Amino acid sequence: MAIVTGAGSGIGRATAYALAADGASVALVGRRASLLAEVKAEIGSDALTFPADVTDGDQMGSLASGVEEAWGRIDILVNSAGVNVPARALEQVSGENWRQMLDINLAGPFLLTRAVLPAMRRQRSGTIVNVSSMAAVTASLLSGPAYSASKAALNSFTESINLAERHNGIRACAICPGEVSTQILEQRPHPPSLAARATMLQPEDLAQTILLVANLPQRATIELVLIRPTMLRDVGDDAREAGR
Repeated sequence: MAIVTGAGSGIGRATAYALAADGASVALVGRRASLLAEVKAEIGSDALTFPADVTDGDQMGSLASGVEEAWGRIDILVNSAGVNVPARALEQVSGENWRQMLDINLAGPFLLTRAVLPAMRRQRSGTIVNVSSMAAVTASLLSGPAYSASKAALNSFTESINLAERHNGIRACAICPGEVSTQILEQRPHPPSLAARATMLQPEDLAQTILLVANLPQRATIELVLIRPTMLRDVGDDAREAGR
């Protein structure tokens, strides 16, 4: 029984497909009900849809209660919802956008994790996967300071989950990908070409990584995954332009 945020597109959508194909019942969470309905139609009637705002604590509490009521347990949580903005350089990013990125990229995973933990504690098992970024490991001009800071904090939060909950049989993993060909690339000051995107990681690659983490025996914990495209492209010009 799995919950996936950002399930309407990108990594979240690919992860929902992979989990369902592996036999999991999947609760789809996202802002746009129409996209969730598309995914549900492809996965099957067993899927649940929850159009919701991950930054709303009350909604996340209702979501966790609804999933546990429907299925009796919550085995997997994948926090995949994330955001960036075009004006991301230090001298350009607004206070509003800074707070928006912290709210969605960091507070969102915290609120839903907090909401599912009681169920996982009762069953004495659970896997939480936070989709982070290589920008969490090395700050990136291309990603911008707000995005880098939010993802670095998400990695730290993942470590905190393991410190606090491993005695309850609950484990957490932060997955830090390099460039992934998703819609978030359209938010860059200079979106990459189709040829460049073909060399990047694809959402399906991250979905298979998440599946690997979730399918390991509960006695084993992968705390951090760094995954890059095999062919690294030169992003120097784009990074310098984004940092201006």
